[in-house]
Amino acid sequence: MSLSYDFPDAAGHFGPYGGTFASETLTHAIAELREAYARYRNDPEFLAEFADELKHFVGRPSPIYHAARTSREIGGAQIYLKREDLNHTGAHKINNVIGQAMLARRMGKPRVIAETGAGQHGVATATICARYGLECVVYMGAEDVKRQSPNVYRMNLLGATVVPVESGSRTLKDALNEAMRDWVTNVENTFYIIGTVAGPHPYPMMVRDFQRVIGLECIEQMPAMLAAQGIVGEAEGRQPDVVVACVGGGSNAMGIFHPYIPFPGVKLVGVEAAGQGLDSGKHSASIQRGSAGVLHGNRTYILQNDDGQITETHSISAGLDYPGVGPEHAYLADIRRAEYVGITDDEALAAFHHLCRAEGIIPALESSHAVAYALKLAKTMRPDQSILVNLSGRGDKDIGTVADLSGVDFYDRPSMRGLAVKGGKA
Repeated sequence: MSLSYDFPDAAGHFGPYGGTFASETLTHAIAELREAYARYRNDPEFLAEFADELKHFVGRPSPIYHAARTSREIGGAQIYLKREDLNHTGAHKINNVIGQAMLARRMGKPRVIAETGAGQHGVATATICARYGLECVVYMGAEDVKRQSPNVYRMNLLGATVVPVESGSRTLKDALNEAMRDWVTNVENTFYIIGTVAGPHPYPMMVRDFQRVIGLECIEQMPAMLAAQGIVGEAEGRQPDVVVACVGGGSNAMGIFHPYIPFPGVKLVGVEAAGQGLDSGKHSASIQRGSAGVLHGNRTYILQNDDGQITETHSISAGLDYPGVGPEHAYLADIRRAEYVGITDDEALAAFHHLCRAEGIIPALESSHAVAYALKLAKTMRPDQSILVNLSGRGDKDIGTVADLSGVDFYDRPSMRGLAVKGGKA
């Protein structure tokens, strides 16, 4: 390991990105959070409780799975999946939410708010609020409420109040806007649990720190996984050649990327939602097609027009449907430590179906973007090389969307019988 990396700085900057851009009414709340996190970030008692919750409530460590059949059929590199979909609540989101909820309790904040796109962050927040006895309000774009209705019902079952947001594009960006407005109004008793590595400092650092358990586990797990396949490496301990993760705001990607940054032999690839094509205007590829600007409290790459107004985004995946990216990703792109690529809706959907049929795993549509790129990349690599994909979530929440795109009435029994017959022939 040779690359030195120590970001952000004391003001929350990753090079020219990050920082704190917030209204005066939120200055005190952000400063209070920053002080609390600085106090507990390395506190042995806090860290021991966090580790205990991850082990006994979440079910960590999550396993790494060799997608052997896929690797054989695709040819080329061996593909491995970090199974964050097996966590309690079905995604990586719970890792970060537990840490922030622990802070909320220590700060004496009985009310928690959150924003959510795909609903997994909302479910995770509702889950931990139920466990800790905290009031929970989740803001969700009205469009996402429709396409992620199973997760809306899960949040309701867990005691959360889900507030549909009708403004703007009615997706994740707008949900975050409304959550910010709520926080301004209720700063004294409310803790805002942000679900991704964005927002004002310390959120990008804090969310990354709670999520980096993913990459730390991989570094321990991969040598044995690769050795079992007869893949041997150098002094770095037989780590993967490439690590791939989907990127919306970027929390799952940063969680697996960050511990690997000091490993120069490990290539990091973030997969953005190319939607209907990077040149179609209907995508969510903030790094590849965006420019530097300020959004939701930090400076980063965002999708904006010539007047600096945020443009509408598109993705088959609600969790990637966001016009910005975490500032650390923007910095990693600039220094070329990570590469960022695009996968279209159609490619992600094909990868979704492939993993279902070839491995018996139903992935989230977000994660399917990473899987799709791994399938393409593997063909260009040797069989003694390896790709590690962060399978950030499971796809139960997406089956209604997939059924609609397949022309199937999800609630119509004859149609479902027809789908079962087709599935049997596949």
